[in-house]
Amino acid sequence: MVANLLENLPKSAQPAGLPLDHAACYEAMRAHDARFDGRFFCGVSSTHIYCRPICRVKLPKSENCTFFPSAAAAEAAGYRPCLRCRPEIAPGLSPTDAPARLARKAAREIEEDSLADRSLAELAGSLGISDRHLRRLFFDTYGVSPVQYLQTRRLLLAKALLTDTELPVTEVAMTAGFGSIRRFNDLFRSRYRLTPANFRKAGAAEEKGALNGAEPDAVTLFLGYRPPFAWDILLSFFASRAIPGVEVVRDGCYRRTVAIAKGETVYRGWISVSDVPRRNAVAVIVAATLLPVLPQVLARLRQLLDLDCNPEVVARSLATLARVSSSLPVAGIRLPGAFDPFESVVRAVLGQQVTVKAARTLATRIVGTFGNPVATPFPELTGTFPSPEAITSLEGTIEDRFGPLGIIGSRARSILALARGMVSGDLVLKPAADPGAEMKKLLGIPGFGAWTVQYVAMRVLGWPDAFPAADYGVKKALSALPPAEVSELVQGWSPWRSYATVSLWHALALAEPAGAKEMKK
Repeated sequence: MVANLLENLPKSAQPAGLPLDHAACYEAMRAHDARFDGRFFCGVSSTHIYCRPICRVKLPKSENCTFFPSAAAAEAAGYRPCLRCRPEIAPGLSPTDAPARLARKAAREIEEDSLADRSLAELAGSLGISDRHLRRLFFDTYGVSPVQYLQTRRLLLAKALLTDTELPVTEVAMTAGFGSIRRFNDLFRSRYRLTPANFRKAGAAEEKGALNGAEPDAVTLFLGYRPPFAWDILLSFFASRAIPGVEVVRDGCYRRTVAIAKGETVYRGWISVSDVPRRNAVAVIVAATLLPVLPQVLARLRQLLDLDCNPEVVARSLATLARVSSSLPVAGIRLPGAFDPFESVVRAVLGQQVTVKAARTLATRIVGTFGNPVATPFPELTGTFPSPEAITSLEGTIEDRFGPLGIIGSRARSILALARGMVSGDLVLKPAADPGAEMKKLLGIPGFGAWTVQYVAMRVLGWPDAFPAADYGVKKALSALPPAEVSELVQGWSPWRSYATVSLWHALALAEPAGAKEMKK
């Protein structure tokens, strides 16, 4: 019954639009199975509190439970978040988990910018639908309106800040995206039956400040994931491609510089991420200079680390990787994403037909020449990658500006065309975009071939079914198998071929470390 939680869709006593099977959800609650964490939330009528399925409080009676597909739906029904299991750090839903892809895209957009600079109608227009249709799709998927969803996201971020940091309440409200402290206090009190100040005084956080103070002028938050989580493999991938001055992997941590625009202002700083397996979460230390764009930082980190992945579902489709290598499949493999889309695509262009090391050298020269310096407590982090706006505003020809760095003219022109497309809005390179449409646009840019486009789809667009068949590492890893068997395997890995690709790269690195360094990615 538990295994079929998402397949049993009868509508019983649940609110309209929430296709959750009560018995299956209750069995998952009884098992405290982390694989269901973030897939639903349980509201308990006797306490008016809602929990994650992994919560370790005493199991409530079945008749007192109502199950919801999102934290926003639970709060809209009048429930308060549990102070022990903390719903705000539950892992989110993968964009391929539900048919309402437009609603998922809208949710990603809301999480990315909190609608700070645009209206709901403008968001709907960017998706090619009316705001009325968006509200209907959103309710069918999440059980609440987009505005209610946005309010809950802001409240849960505020709750996390109150729990895990010592930020003043006013700064918490502004960081979470509220326009006024009065509105924040009123909404917080109506949802949680406490003022923000009283909530903090009540000692809501058992582990408050556990990692705060690790660096001055920084705050620490936690982002949950579904285990298993192959953190070391993810770190190894980032370490081999890290751009000196921008990224560094050291002592089990991934650190990087950050530059995010909000309106006319660009906020710069740094972040540090480490795994906390006992919590099934990563600890994220964020420079205080990035607090005005904290929602954007956290949304990008979720994509970078693929925290919304359901590893159990992926593993079922990749079991046949064992026919390629005895080291495969890898439990908890993740799809390395992109924190800065422009940076990652430029890195892909530079990596065409050259080694990983050579591409990294060229990217380092771009940062040193066109990037911006940033102050960090880490000597390895000194500057941010230039924005597409910075590249399009360069004087003179792009060949003259990039030539002295060792970048050939054709790649320089490809990078300029990419920058112009992103600045104009013709190219939308982020997970909320339509992968098919953006891949087609990229193919129309000189210098963007099939390999580059598949690589960008996989890492920047977060598309789980990309497969760069012409990749050196992929072909090398599969070279021992007959072509007919390769074709059969690749087809069977769909729709998780991006994860299969990362797995093949990993297997090749284990079997042939020297050759792995020469893989053209």
